[in-house]
Amino acid sequence: MKKLIFIILVASIVNIQQAQTAEESIVGYWLARDSIFEIKNCDGALCAEIVQIFVAEGVDPKSKLDSKNMDPELQSRPLIGINIFEGFNGEFDSKNTLKGGRIYNPRDGKSYKSRLRLLDNGNLRVEGCVLFICDGEEWQPLTVTINPDGSRTGVLK
Repeated sequence: MKKLIFIILVASIVNIQQAQTAEESIVGYWLARDSIFEIKNCDGALCAEIVQIFVAEGVDPKSKLDSKNMDPELQSRPLIGINIFEGFNGEFDSKNTLKGGRIYNPRDGKSYKSRLRLLDNGNLRVEGCVLFICDGEEWQPLTVTINPDGSRTGVLK
């Protein structure tokens, strides 16, 4: 009986450590399809701030607005600087998945139930769900260096 309790205790500690490691390892910069996000801790929850948007040559990324937002008062805000995560304040499970949050999609101005999953290859699977149908994309981790002139250089990890 003592051996069984010990095994359960050790397994629980390993799962807790894996969950903490997953959360700690997603904090940082991530390359998505058309932008770069910084995931960080914000008042006890994870947030994902848009720090760069890829646009055509000669277009100021700060001129891209949240024009599809359902709230008319937010439609004139720049996309750079907004947080797209909400409610991710739990812990990653043993499968390196975090559920219970929502993600804002600036492409359509709507928020969706969401889940995050740290993959074995180091990428982050970010999904939004409607009912039981989920879709998303893989984000790749970046190492970002702030240059002396204030500009940033990003390199895939």
